[in-house]
Amino acid sequence: MLDSAGKVGGLAAVLLAVWLLWLRAPPDTLLAPGKLDTVISSLLRYEANRPLEAVPRVAVGYGACRDLFVSGAFIMANHSFPEEPAHFLDVGSMEELWRMYAYFFTAGAAAERFVSDPELFRALVARGGAEAGHRWELGGNAPVMAARFAREGAEVLLAAKLSPGLAGWLPRGVRVAGGEIATDDVHLIMEYKREEAWGQVRAPRANRFIVHHDLNNPLVSSLEEFEAAVPGFLPDLLVVGGLQMMDNFPFQEGERLARILAIRRQMAAMPEKVRIHFEMASFVDSSLLEELVEHVIPQADSLGMNEQELPNLHSLLTTGEVSVMADSNPRIAGVLDQMREVYSILSRRRGEGRAVTRIHLHTLAYQAILTAKGSSWRNTGAAAVKASLTAHRHVCADPEVRPENSFLIMDDSFATSGKEGAARVPFDDSRPLSCWEEEELGVEICLAPVLVCAHAVQTAGGGDNISAAGLVVQI
Repeated sequence: MLDSAGKVGGLAAVLLAVWLLWLRAPPDTLLAPGKLDTVISSLLRYEANRPLEAVPRVAVGYGACRDLFVSGAFIMANHSFPEEPAHFLDVGSMEELWRMYAYFFTAGAAAERFVSDPELFRALVARGGAEAGHRWELGGNAPVMAARFAREGAEVLLAAKLSPGLAGWLPRGVRVAGGEIATDDVHLIMEYKREEAWGQVRAPRANRFIVHHDLNNPLVSSLEEFEAAVPGFLPDLLVVGGLQMMDNFPFQEGERLARILAIRRQMAAMPEKVRIHFEMASFVDSSLLEELVEHVIPQADSLGMNEQELPNLHSLLTTGEVSVMADSNPRIAGVLDQMREVYSILSRRRGEGRAVTRIHLHTLAYQAILTAKGSSWRNTGAAAVKASLTAHRHVCADPEVRPENSFLIMDDSFATSGKEGAARVPFDDSRPLSCWEEEELGVEICLAPVLVCAHAVQTAGGGDNISAAGLVVQI
């Protein structure tokens, strides 16, 4: 017979085996039968019942590029996993790229960096173009958002300088202000899959590491022509994005701030009825983010960001420090508290600008949108649902939402705050959208689960598509 120690050891072994099985099993196999079908049909029905009531007009800035999509494993084929992954502000050598790619791969976190060595960047692009499965697509925050707005039925004015060839990749319904250039900036998108192995390390989720050597986009060279075209376009919404291209770019003294102040002037000149959205991105240069917080964000009604960018902004606003990396799959209670604190700070900072009245957080697991009660933003629940479905469709590269290619990582319930005594919201398969009002803060919060794509085809551009899809039903 087994003694008590043997019984405990045997039980521990069984529990460990079950836990390891749970880690390796596809998450959708762990759901109750029919759960995914119910969630999918509920979200699709909600989307179908809330079509656009009018054709919105959206002006989107700034910049454009050609995206070269490759597998990160192909670029790193001759490199084993480094002993010391590390973070750098930019990429100055292949060793820095190798160590930094590993740093973010381990966390499953997205990142974007400027390559300061032009010869290295040209070599990386040439190598990427040699991969059999590589593909070229229209890139840049502004063009990707513009394309999504157009697909959702909006009329769009895009601020960008494009080569004639790249301009042909834009969908119908998108006008361009900015003029032509002979050579487009290029971004190299190194992607990896969920559970992809690199040596003994596995990526916890699908994501990408982006490198570039932009010469046109950091200067926001389309601004003046765009600024001249916007008044005649009569937009309902102005979107400002792509400013992360300024991060660690070698500007002349005072040049960057001059361009930021020019963007601020354009935002400030918008009539009050024109809403303004600022799309956050990956910033590591604290001085740049400080300038954006001082000059650009106070001119915006709405902010869009992911699970890395919210903690970064929150940290700068509350501690004055920029965070490098955050949890790639954060708990709902924690991010809602961060959203509330960011909203509380920015909604008071009116001055000569605008109060923030909308924050959209997009994560792998859920979409959360906070709007001020009494503001002009409408259909908050519909926006969360639309953003959720767009996340799945984009990453899977499939307009259909298929149960066999979906899984959920939402818990059976979630706390609305990390504070003691916070309410818990149960997850209801037939009513997966959760909305509630918070009288003390004067806001409505809506949260929708994301049907995570089980076999990711593309992750780059996900946030831009998600943010645009959420905005288009709220203006």
